[in-house]
Amino acid sequence: MELAIKNRIAPTTQNFLTPKPKVKSLRVFSVKCITSLSSSDVAATGVADRPWKTSDARLVLEDGSVWRAKSFGARGTQVGEVVFNTSLTGTKQDNSHIFSSLDAILLYGLDRKSIQTNVCGTLRDRQGHFTIDAETLSKGTYDANLKAIQMEKADCIKYQEILTDPSYAGQFVLMTNPHIGNTGVNFDDEESRQCFLAVLVIRSLSISTSNWRCTKALGDYLLERNLMGIYDVDTRAITRRLRQDGSLIGVLTTEESKTDEELLEMSRSWDIVGIDLISGVTCTAPYEWVDKTDPEWDFNCEGRGDIYHVSMACLSLIQLNIFAYNLLLLFFMLILGLKVIAYDFGIKHNILRRLSSYGCKITVVPSNWPASETLKMKPDGVLFSNGPGDPSAAPYAVKTVKELLGNVPVFGICMGHQLLGQALGGKTFKMKFGHHGGNHPVCKLVANRVEISAQNHNYAVDPASLPKGVEVTHINLNDGSCAGLAFPVLNVMSLQYHPEASPGPHDSDSVFGEFIKLMKEVKQKA
Repeated sequence: MELAIKNRIAPTTQNFLTPKPKVKSLRVFSVKCITSLSSSDVAATGVADRPWKTSDARLVLEDGSVWRAKSFGARGTQVGEVVFNTSLTGTKQDNSHIFSSLDAILLYGLDRKSIQTNVCGTLRDRQGHFTIDAETLSKGTYDANLKAIQMEKADCIKYQEILTDPSYAGQFVLMTNPHIGNTGVNFDDEESRQCFLAVLVIRSLSISTSNWRCTKALGDYLLERNLMGIYDVDTRAITRRLRQDGSLIGVLTTEESKTDEELLEMSRSWDIVGIDLISGVTCTAPYEWVDKTDPEWDFNCEGRGDIYHVSMACLSLIQLNIFAYNLLLLFFMLILGLKVIAYDFGIKHNILRRLSSYGCKITVVPSNWPASETLKMKPDGVLFSNGPGDPSAAPYAVKTVKELLGNVPVFGICMGHQLLGQALGGKTFKMKFGHHGGNHPVCKLVANRVEISAQNHNYAVDPASLPKGVEVTHINLNDGSCAGLAFPVLNVMSLQYHPEASPGPHDSDSVFGEFIKLMKEVKQKA
C-alpha cells in the first residue's frame, strides 16, 4: 500500500505575532506500509490482528453504566464495591508526584474560601513548622503561595501499599491519579502477606518502570497474585459518578460469554454491607512481631523512650554496624520494652514497625482472640488495628473491645476506632463514598493543629451518639466527620486515619509516642 503525502516546507523561523508567510515550496514523497497477514486471522476476522491491545474487559456498575477497558493482570470475573483513591502514588524517596489544593476542590466540591479556611497553616518551613496561616491565604497572595502548598503535600502512599492493605478487601480501587505503574513494585513496600482488594482500576498503565527499588512490573505482580486490573477507562467520569451517587457495586469481566444484562444483575444482587470481611483477612494464630522501621527510612528520633536512647548511645560510642545495632535494640526491647497486644482486624505491617521502633514488644493475635486470654498475657497496652468493611458485621470484635475497656490502655486505628466507638455506646454509619487517599486534612483539636493524613474507610463514628465523657479529638476538615476519640477515664485513644502512613510526611507519627506515654503513666500508677 502506498500513501502519497504532500508536505509543505515553511521557513525555519516564524514570529507568531506576524502573519503566516506564504509557502515557498512543495515536496511530495511516498510511504510504503507492508503488513504480513496470517491466513487464519484473515479467515476468522477479515483483518489482521492490531499491533496494540484492544478493549477486552467490561466494568458494569449497578446504576446500569457499562465501561469498556483493557485488562492487565489476571482474567475472569469479579464483583466488589467501587471506591476512588486520591493518593498520588509516589515512592518513599520520590516527591515527583505532587498534590494540589485544586485537587481537593475538584474531588470534594470545596470552594476556594473553604480551602483557605480549612487548610490553615499548611505552608511550612524546612523544619516542618507552620509559617503561613489562613489569614495570609485569604489575601491576594493565595495563588502565589499555591506552589508552596503543592510542594508541602507530596503524597508518598504508593499503589503497592494500597494493593496489600487488607482494609480494601472486597473493593475495586479506582486511582484518580492517571499514571500508574511507572515505579514498578518491590517487596519492601508491601503492607501485608498478600493482596486483598478485588480489582485495580486506572487510567493509564505505564509501559516502562523507572525506579532504583523496582523488582518487577505492576502487571506481572498482579498476574502472579491472581489479581485483576483494567486501564484505558475514563476514571474521571467514574469518580464524578461515585461522588454524586455514592459508592457503587460493580462487576468486572473479561469473559465475552457474559452479557451486560447478566453482569448488571450480578452487581445488583451483591452487597458489601453486613458482611464480615475481617475474618477473611486476620491471622489464624498469635505471633510475635520483631521487625521495626528500617534505619534507612527511620525518622523522629526524639521522644522514642528509654530503649531508643540507650541503644543509640551505645551505637555512637562503639560504632556498631546495623546488624549488631538490631541485636542490641532487640535485647533492650525484651528487658525494658512495653508489651503490646495487637488485634489483627487486617493490620498493616507499618503500624507494627512504628510501634516496634518506639520500643514496644508486640504480640499479634487473631480478631476472635478472647479478651480473657489477652488479660492473662498482662500487656501494658492493646492496639485495635485497621480492617475492612462494616464494623457492625463483627459483633464478636465489639464484645472483645468492651471486655478490655478499663483493664488496660487501648489505642484504635481506623476499624479499631469504629469498634471502640460502638463499644463505648456510640453508633457508626456508612458514608456516601468514604475517605480513601493520602491527602485528607485533619484538625487535631487539642493542639489546634492541621495534619495531612492517609485515610481508608467507608464507615464513620457518629459523635452525637457518644455518651458523656467521650471526647472528639480530631475532625476531618473535608466534611467535618469524626477522626479521633479519647476517653481519659478508661485510658482510651483512637484515630480514624493511618498515622503510620506518613503522607504529611510525618504529621501524625507522634500519636505512637502519645500511646507510649499513656501506657507508661498507667504502669507507674499500678
